[in-house]
Amino acid sequence: MKKFGFLLLIGLLLASCNQKPKQANETDAQKPMMAQTEAPRDGVFIHITQGYAYPHRVLMPLKMAVMMAMDKDVVVYMDIHAVELLVKDAKDLTYADFESFQTYVKQLVEKGVPVMACPTCLKIAGYTPDDLMEGVQVAQKDKFFNFTKGRIVTLDY
Repeated sequence: MKKFGFLLLIGLLLASCNQKPKQANETDAQKPMMAQTEAPRDGVFIHITQGYAYPHRVLMPLKMAVMMAMDKDVVVYMDIHAVELLVKDAKDLTYADFESFQTYVKQLVEKGVPVMACPTCLKIAGYTPDDLMEGVQVAQKDKFFNFTKGRIVTLDY
């Protein structure tokens, strides 16, 4: 009887080792769960402080913002001297191999990218929120964190 039990045990072990692995089939119930596990889009927070004196330091991050907006959540925050560029009567800023400042801002606004001005810097420069060009917003601290569900990468110019 012991031999029979031993042979039966060996037979079962061999049978279990020779089974084909189950195919991983995605059921309809699993599909929504799998979609929920996709990583959220990361965000890029671009901080610009310079103005007319440093056109490269203004236009480079704006060019990057336009490119990154294709597959990232982007916010452009402008303070210190940069707010002078954001008012309606501001002279457009240009630099070799870049589109103009106002062209980049228009592209960003059309893509739904928030372009924000520091309210205190705006006031110090002698402007009010009513002076801002179309599509530019006064910065609000909550929007610094709520613009993306993913990680936030900061580029500081």
